[in-house]
This record gives sequence, structure tokens and C-alpha cells, in this order.
Amino acid sequence: MDDTHPSDLALVAAVLAGRPGAFECLVREHQGLCWHVIQRMVRNPEDTRELCQDTFLRVHQCLHQYRGESALKSWIARVAYTIALRHLQRRRIPLVAAHDDDGAPLTESVADDFDLEAACADAEIAAHLHEAIEALPPLQRTVLTLYYLEETPIPEIASITGLASGTIKSHLFRSRLRLREVLEARTGVAA
Repeated sequence: MDDTHPSDLALVAAVLAGRPGAFECLVREHQGLCWHVIQRMVRNPEDTRELCQDTFLRVHQCLHQYRGESALKSWIARVAYTIALRHLQRRRIPLVAAHDDDGAPLTESVADDFDLEAACADAEIAAHLHEAIEALPPLQRTVLTLYYLEETPIPEIASITGLASGTIKSHLFRSRLRLREVLEARTGVAA
């Protein structure tokens, strides 16, 4: 499946040809997604700024390797994800939680009727939801927000993270389960 847009290839060609303003255009077009991926992973604005700069430096250095096999935004998001992942590994920050707060292993199911948008309808619940999302481990927080907030399809998240679709679904399930537990505990209402 070819997700490449002709405009992606034209922009890459313009950057590689050294056309004035082309790289700045690439950065402007993709900096929001880059920021989102890195911020959700590292949660520190200063680190995020630095890692976004590192990402676009790496993109500039390696753009000749882009072959158009995926959308340019997915390729750039993959670079951002990899840089954020290495940052977390250097700091020895765990990416996922394998157990709930009681130490019990989390059970999994792909199907889940949790509606994130409905949970955000009430402002108080939304505030609790935002806190709960921020408390998720970096990988689960990133996958959840890419899927629900950025509306990134699972195959594209797989391309960005290098994770299998089933693993992404598992992270989504665990994240929704954790959010449901937190919201129920804080509001007393079953989500």
C-alpha cells in the first residue's frame, strides 16, 4: 500500500535540491506532529524542544534515505519517535507498565466500548482524564493520543512506532482500562 502523496515527493525533491525555503516548509508542515509525538513521550517542554530540533536535524541529514514507501509525515514521526525513545532509554524511564497499581497483570481484549469523547463531555471528568492520560507510561500515552487525538490509524501508528498492530491494540486497551479505573475512582461514576 502506497501512502505517499505527490506533494511529499515534490517537497523532498525541493529540499534535496537545496531550494530556498523548502526545508523550512517541511518543518512548518510537520512540526506539530513531531512535537506531539515527542511531548507525549518525554513530557518535558525543554527536552521536547531540544528533541524536536534533533529530529529535524536528523531528517535533514537523512532525507536522501526517504523512498516514499510511506507518507512523509509517518517517516518524520518515526524519526521523532526513535529520538524520544532513545532519550527515555538513556534516562532509564520505563516505556510501559506491565501491571496495574495492585501488581496484578492486566488482562487484554481488543474489543472495548470505552468512548473517550463521551468521557470528555463533562469538564470535571475532562480534567481528571487529562491528568490520567499524563500519568500513563510514555508509550501508552503516545499511542493513545496519536489514535484518539491525532486520529492516526493503527497501521500508521505501527509505521511510526515499529510496533505490531496487535501490540498497539493491546496498548490502547490497557490505556483505556487504566483511564476508566482512574475516572471511576475519582468521580465515583462508572465510565
